[in-house]
Amino acid sequence: MSHHKIELPTPEEALPGRAVPLHVPEFHHVHGARMRPPFPEGLEYALFGLGCFWGAEKRFWALAGVYTTMVGYAGGWTRNPTYEEICSGYTGHTEVVRLLFDPSKVSYQQLLSQFWEAHNPTQGMRQGNDIGTQYRSAIYTFGAEQQTLALASRERYQAALAAAGYGPITTEIVDAPEFYYAEEYHQQYLAKHPAGYCGLGGIGVNYPT
Repeated sequence: MSHHKIELPTPEEALPGRAVPLHVPEFHHVHGARMRPPFPEGLEYALFGLGCFWGAEKRFWALAGVYTTMVGYAGGWTRNPTYEEICSGYTGHTEVVRLLFDPSKVSYQQLLSQFWEAHNPTQGMRQGNDIGTQYRSAIYTFGAEQQTLALASRERYQAALAAAGYGPITTEIVDAPEFYYAEEYHQQYLAKHPAGYCGLGGIGVNYPT
């Protein structure tokens, strides 16, 4: 395994990227909601990294109360990176799913429960057989309330994991950085390709409620 694939680059090492964003469609392939602003009022953002974003997005677009989902890159240095660039290990980004949700229909706490149960958050720079910095686990929060809930949820799930014999959680929890849309073909990929690869899977430890 190449050293640069499992350690984050410094800003000086990172690829420069580009000023022009990648093209994405205006509407969601599955349910037709908007993927680009403007969005309806009253919605809130959530941003999660939990391994390959194809399966992560599918997990969330099916939830009642989630208005829309989109996949992209966050947490790195490179501007408007391409998929090939983030796979090189020289952008610092992780694969993420961004969603807008209606807090009157689904709570952020419920989204956190889905996040924890959908993957193994103890693996560092990997998720199953997918290895690299782009597969690391992350919760990127919008505002103090999300930050507080996310940190508390990590402690709660850590206790459940320890009881099941798992090690420490490696999930990073920080304020939401800039989100860059992934290429059009990645958006709602598993709806367009139902037999496509999905390495996302939980470890059978329920999130304590």
